[in-house]
Amino acid sequence: MKAIIPVAGVGTRLRPHTFSQPKVLLNVAGKPIIGHIMDKLTASGIDEAIVIVGYLGDMIESYLREQYDIRFTFVNQQRRLGLAHAIWMCKEHVADNEPVFIILGDTIFDVELSGILSSPTSTIGVREVDDPSRFGIAITSNSNVVRLVEKPNEPVGNLAIVGLYYIKNSSPLFSCIDRLISENIKTKGEYQLTDALQMMLEQGESLTTFPVNNWYDCGKPETLLSTNEILLKHHSSGSSLPGCIINEPVFVAKSAKINNAIIGPNTTIGENAIIEDAIIKNSIIGNDSKVQHVSLDKSIIGNNADLSGAPHEANIGDFSEIKLR
Repeated sequence: MKAIIPVAGVGTRLRPHTFSQPKVLLNVAGKPIIGHIMDKLTASGIDEAIVIVGYLGDMIESYLREQYDIRFTFVNQQRRLGLAHAIWMCKEHVADNEPVFIILGDTIFDVELSGILSSPTSTIGVREVDDPSRFGIAITSNSNVVRLVEKPNEPVGNLAIVGLYYIKNSSPLFSCIDRLISENIKTKGEYQLTDALQMMLEQGESLTTFPVNNWYDCGKPETLLSTNEILLKHHSSGSSLPGCIINEPVFVAKSAKINNAIIGPNTTIGENAIIEDAIIKNSIIGNDSKVQHVSLDKSIIGNNADLSGAPHEANIGDFSEIKLR
């Protein structure tokens, strides 16, 4: 089975971290975002992937080739004109009528894929959301899709498409994307995959849905941290370090050096990080970073960073209230 993974985005909402590395290589629960995705795909029988790269794409290619022993094809999307355009760029690498599984590169999910990848019809992952205007929305009848709307301005439903698409027969999909591009049909200024799937429906193609209850967003600092918290419940390293207090769940890389620190809960410490005289909770510390003499909460520290504070001395009387920053 062949997967298509678009990862060409810049990740502007995660700056400054994405100035120096792609969003999908940010560490969550001890592994890059795309590492969690690839582990799930390979465990489900995916043995080939077309990866659509752009911004800092060479870093993504290096990581994937080093970590995974499957066949990769890398496609460079220099102009980001929408998700449908990204998929369209893979056309020459997909055989006529070949099935494909499309997954967005920042979508960490917990779904059993074996049944989905053997579905007799095309099917897409959905879940109920509070803000439908941010998503493509599926209108269904008995799990059969009757209409798709990309980021509706007016309420039409709350069943959001969450970035998992199994396409049983890829030829109609590419044909519909051809039409979007040739006729310059855009929504919100981009060529949308949702619009191509709607065209497929109008041409008589069947499309069903499957529920995705556990789907984790990594698009903003606060959601990256909440995803880190959720995933650590299943990926905690269970570390015990002399002279330190470890409040599970945490992930501490084996190469990290921790001295006189309180770590956790919900904290990831990257490779070769050095933590001394610090309290760190609900945070992510990147590879090769040094953190000393500080107390951190809900923080993201990038790779090769150096963060240090200074001890305070205080002589405080009864009933005082002092906040040291």
